[in-house]
Amino acid sequence: MWSEEELRDIEPEPPPPRTGAKSMAGTLRQTIASRNLALTRGRAHEVTRGHTPSVIYAPDTGSHGNFIDPSYRRISANPAWAARLQKPHTAKRQARISGPEEVIRPWCELDSATSSDALLMNIFCYPRVLNPRVCALLGVTPDAEPEFGYRPAIEVKRNPHLPYAPDRTEIDMRLGSLLVEAKLTESDFQFAPMRLVERYPPFDEVFDRSLLEVTRRGLRSYQLVRGVLAAAAEQKNFCVLCDARRADLIEAWYAIIRAVRSYRLQARLRLLTWQELAPALPPGLRSFLDRKYAIETS
Repeated sequence: MWSEEELRDIEPEPPPPRTGAKSMAGTLRQTIASRNLALTRGRAHEVTRGHTPSVIYAPDTGSHGNFIDPSYRRISANPAWAARLQKPHTAKRQARISGPEEVIRPWCELDSATSSDALLMNIFCYPRVLNPRVCALLGVTPDAEPEFGYRPAIEVKRNPHLPYAPDRTEIDMRLGSLLVEAKLTESDFQFAPMRLVERYPPFDEVFDRSLLEVTRRGLRSYQLVRGVLAAAAEQKNFCVLCDARRADLIEAWYAIIRAVRSYRLQARLRLLTWQELAPALPPGLRSFLDRKYAIETS
């Protein structure tokens, strides 16, 4: 996680830019909200109103409305995975959950119907999900064990008078030799001041900074730059897993790849969409992704 100082320096996500009448992010949020509003019957949930409704679920007895049951059972049985369910939402407010009994509880990140972390865990915590087709798409082995909120072994120079310190930031998932950054309805890959990026010693060795986009808000796609640096430091592959309906995020990732100096490192960077992954998944999981996220397999 970021330190308090770093969080102050990273600009909060602005309202999504408009593309035509609606933004790509906003349109996808509306699609997912509509799907989940139809699925909330009998589930403990809250609907927050705003420009686009948000559906927030709460755990029920042995289940959770935001997760397919086989994945949720495996998450609950794994302490490291279950701890992710308590990750606070950045909105830092309480949710008034309706259901058989009204409950007021902290709003957690993975309770949100649009959480990319929840989508990632729905898929990779599913029993026997790493079949040969999925392994071939990701370039991993069937025995790879997902590690969520992975902290890569990279160091930063936080203070010019002190030794290098471990980086505190996280990658969404490590799966064997693959690092994964997952996105769904997020507006972008975040902006940050260049001084935060320049603290990574290999930054200029890995990137041609003249090819990176820097605006008054800072370096664009800061999360992706960190991910590439982590892949370079650990000799791992790095994959952005996002929705095919998010052409803006896809283009942002390709822009970062173009700025990488080494062709060998570029070859370890990949893009996969949820829609490309879905046909290789077990039938029950495919059906769930279609109903909940409108991720179609054809």
